[in-house]
Amino acid sequence: MTARSARAADPTRDHPRSVLPADLPEEAPLAPRALAPLSNRPYRTYLAGHAVASTGVWMQNIATDWLVLELTGSPAAVGVTMACQFAPVLLLGLHAGQLADRFPKRTLLMLTQAAFLTLTATLAVVTLTGVATAPLVWALALVGGCVTAVDGPARQAFAGELVPADHLRGAVSLNSAVFQTSRLLGPAVAATLISTVGTGWAFAATAVCFTAPLVALALLRPADLLTLPVPRVPGAPRDRGSVRTALAHVRQRPHVLVTIVLVGIVGTFGLNFPVVLTAMSTEVLHGGPELYGAFNTALALGSTAGALVAGTRATTRLRLIVAACLGFGALQAAASLAPNAAVLLVVLVAVGLVNLAFQAMANSSVQLWVDPDVRGRVMGLYLLAFVGGTPFGAPLVGWITETWGARVGLAFCGLVPAGAALVAAVLLARRVGVHPAQTVGRAVAARAGDLRLASSAWLPAAPASSSSEVTRPAWQRPRRPSSRPQPAAATWRSSRSSAAAPRRTRRAASRTGSAG
Repeated sequence: MTARSARAADPTRDHPRSVLPADLPEEAPLAPRALAPLSNRPYRTYLAGHAVASTGVWMQNIATDWLVLELTGSPAAVGVTMACQFAPVLLLGLHAGQLADRFPKRTLLMLTQAAFLTLTATLAVVTLTGVATAPLVWALALVGGCVTAVDGPARQAFAGELVPADHLRGAVSLNSAVFQTSRLLGPAVAATLISTVGTGWAFAATAVCFTAPLVALALLRPADLLTLPVPRVPGAPRDRGSVRTALAHVRQRPHVLVTIVLVGIVGTFGLNFPVVLTAMSTEVLHGGPELYGAFNTALALGSTAGALVAGTRATTRLRLIVAACLGFGALQAAASLAPNAAVLLVVLVAVGLVNLAFQAMANSSVQLWVDPDVRGRVMGLYLLAFVGGTPFGAPLVGWITETWGARVGLAFCGLVPAGAALVAAVLLARRVGVHPAQTVGRAVAARAGDLRLASSAWLPAAPASSSSEVTRPAWQRPRRPSSRPQPAAATWRSSRSSAAAPRRTRRAASRTGSAG
């Protein structure tokens, strides 16, 4: 029986705990591979609710910002609203991931969606009755940020319970594609409702959208979820979901740590498009809101394509993630040199494509590289790195843009992730023993047998050999004698030491004889 037929005969191979990334097939056509998660009925049910809820998220963002602007007339007040939404994720994100590991994720998601529905309905009531104030909106946004801190890790880790491991990358990519597609629809629907019936009814429509994921999650049965209880050794101390366990888990896996660091740098410095693109559209290209909207549409189109492209890969190595980060930074830096709006639109489509490909590959790879019993906490750390730096990176990019111009700000947003990717490539090259250019260059044409990364190591297996050294990393193996000719100085020192050896022996013997 071949290895493939043996895996096909194994009834447990579709479970996330029984399939390793190295065993995943890569022979499937690209399009079916990207859409393979849709063959799972539970995932189709969940994705339908996720699509409606994502549209509601974008509608609520637009309606909330517009309501605060109407109440205060200050763009700075809109910034306070964003801070209220992101601050709880920064403070609670890592600890909220413990809940995803200790409690059923489906139950947590139903509670968070019910909380979102309640908060949005409250916004609709206070807006329609005319009692809405900016502090009240900020308080509701702060509570919503706390709910988001719990919802994010549970939602990210829940994908592993809906599809088998060989479909997880496609599921993460489809989730991203749906979210980016709703980015095109949600703002348009919100703008239409605000201009026709008012902001309050836009909130009411958003509340209706949040009922869809509740219905979808209620339709899922416990038997539909791919989960197994974690076996507990009798007498062993019980892990109560400590954050320290997740940090140690990540620290023991350098490829996971490098990926999360790159995601954090991209989230902090690379994804400040509202800051730099508004300045590019008004100060550099002398356009208006229509041009800024076209820029966001180009990013959304590229992001949707990038998420689908990432879903076509059955496996992903760290070097491919590093190369995608480098490509994203280089393209964004190149966008700062665009001579006109048409060229910038084309480059932004490529920026969106590479950006979402990087995010989808990083997200799915981290989930596959860590153990399922700590996945919620690790994804909490992932989201903390991705979102937590925004309150620090956005003001810095805004100051650079205001001081030196929009082109410099856009270039800065690209050069920092590109520089981080180059540093990661150098570190990876030192571990593997190749030139950094080869590390990045090979990633463009990454094939199944090159430098495959599993969850226990980020180094390639050595060629087959009878020696036990094949299982040891390159930097831990004993150094073999070099066949290269030694320099003249080294040869002279060697011959001198050889000639001096007999003299030292004779002197030692004479001392021994005199002593006797």
